[in-house]
Amino acid sequence: MTQYRFVTEKRQGKWYDRLSQAQAYAERIGAGFLDAKGRFVAYRGTILEKREKPLTA
Repeated sequence: MTQYRFVTEKRQGKWYDRLSQAQAYAERIGAGFLDAKGRFVAYRGTILEKREKPLTA
């Protein structure tokens, strides 16, 4: 399963299982915001990172 987080020059977000979750919480780290129509708008310099969720024992 792919996980997502947004990273800025000074901060990095938590890993989320859904892109929509990462987008919703991106405002907390100053990575972007959801506009009036619910679309994500990233600030300049924001990077979206992806990884495969680590397997747990």
